[in-house]
Amino acid sequence: MPVNSKAKGARFERTLASKFREYGYTDARRTAQYCGSTGDASDVVGLPGLHIEAKHQEAMRLYEWMAQAKHDAAKGGNLPAVFHKKNNAPILVTMELDDFMTIYKEWEAGRK
Repeated sequence: MPVNSKAKGARFERTLASKFREYGYTDARRTAQYCGSTGDASDVVGLPGLHIEAKHQEAMRLYEWMAQAKHDAAKGGNLPAVFHKKNNAPILVTMELDDFMTIYKEWEAGRK
């Protein structure tokens, strides 16, 4: 991976952690990564129950990224989610339908 791509990814991870803190998740931070290994390998921590894979790339490879997130999330029992963006675009979140519905049902129950 070229150095500028690695730096772009690190910047995105820091930005994502900062946005989580803006939403009140004050413990959100980029994890220390060495050769892709951080224990649970989440790129950003601080949202309990989620395994976060962060990608800032022009070429979207969502199924590959989701497979990586699922593999890594299984170690910690968290829901896998891919937070991704491309240049000049908003941040999007990709999850499998069953995981999204788990979260949605909790949200809906809280509204009643």
